[in-house]
Amino acid sequence: MSWTCPRCQQPVFFAEKVSSLGKNWHRFCLKCDRCHSVLSPGGHAEHNGRPYCHKPCYGALFGPRGPPHMKTFTGETSLCPGCGEPVYFAEKVMSLGRNWHRPCLRCQRCRKTLTAGSHAEHDGVPYCHIPCYGYLFGPKGVNIGDVGCYIYDPVEIKSK
Repeated sequence: MSWTCPRCQQPVFFAEKVSSLGKNWHRFCLKCDRCHSVLSPGGHAEHNGRPYCHKPCYGALFGPRGPPHMKTFTGETSLCPGCGEPVYFAEKVMSLGRNWHRPCLRCQRCRKTLTAGSHAEHDGVPYCHIPCYGYLFGPKGVNIGDVGCYIYDPVEIKSK
């Protein structure tokens, strides 16, 4: 059995595959979309289904924009986007270019706890790949109730 690598479009066989972003890649094809450095599965950020290294690429392209003179230092705490509380180094999980508490990194729709680097993102908000991201933003007409499909009741998305 083989899959198609999303970068080079060549077959990926089981013995050579690495899985990330819900796809199977050749080890050396899983690269940052900006600087082209080789990434490890789960150890990178993603935006619109494309992989990026956390620093400096993802932060520079999609991170918060502060004044250019603003400097940070390694002991600085940041606020968790999920709960708004400070995130300290020992408890941080990096995803979507920001630091989260592990329990706060959840799918916006179903509230399932997510793993950094292995979830989808839409407008800077995390979603699980299956089923929520596909249901909300995937092709229409999929999962409409035929055999083997998911059927969902509408879920209210809570915002802070």
